Amino acid sequence: MKNDILNADVLKEKLKNIEIHYYSSIDSTNTQAKRLFNQGSKRRMLIVSDEQTAGRGRQGKSFFSPKSTGIYMSYVYHPMKDFKSAVSATTAASVAVCRAIENITPLRPEIKWVNDIYLNGKKICGILCEAITDNETKKISCVIIGIGVNIKTADFPQGIENASSLNADIKRADLIAEITKELSAVADSDFSEFIDYYKEQSMIIGKEIVFTKNGVSQNARAVEIENDGGLRVELENKEIITLRSGEISVRKRN
Repeated sequence: MKNDILNADVLKEKLKNIEIHYYSSIDSTNTQAKRLFNQGSKRRMLIVSDEQTAGRGRQGKSFFSPKSTGIYMSYVYHPMKDFKSAVSATTAASVAVCRAIENITPLRPEIKWVNDIYLNGKKICGILCEAITDNETKKISCVIIGIGVNIKTADFPQGIENASSLNADIKRADLIAEITKELSAVADSDFSEFIDYYKEQSMIIGKEIVFTKNGVSQNARAVEIENDGGLRVELENKEIITLRSGEISVRKRN
């Protein structure tokens, strides 16, 4: 889209009551969010960069973040209540991204458990949630939700498979603002208010999958998303188990 201007002034016009930090280039918005928090920033924050030189994904993977072709953002908030499970923040973020895309485009994205957003069978968005815990109280001080969406990224490096872009005629600032508004909404709501939507957007329920846990891969069938965001699967021996964030990766079986 022409006039796809992205800077602090444009974002501040669209978003109120949130501390905004914009960078033309940075290593990682999540890493910068941690720096700002450690320097004393305690309000809700939005960190946005036009590119990332060391974008991070889950399980130590990198996130390709070329200049001006996507949105790279981190939303920082301070939860007033404990999470039901480790997947809660990621589940909420997935819902926020999908709703935001649906709000400003005619597209209907899907969620590949636990945190990847897909469109037409290809990944267009990755989410990395990180929590900072108070050393004394052992409670979560803040949650950092990192989101990267490919808007018009076309040339992906070798090794990045099944990736694509939104390819919608939208301004990046508009999508960032919409995602931020949806993040604020889900952050202030009960888990029960958005888990049904998360289930509806799932692209793997009823499908044959392969999951990897502790370095061991197993075939299974995705049965359902539980009410706390866990993924219930049926193993080949008919045993039913529930998968949790941080332990596994899931992909459709070829």
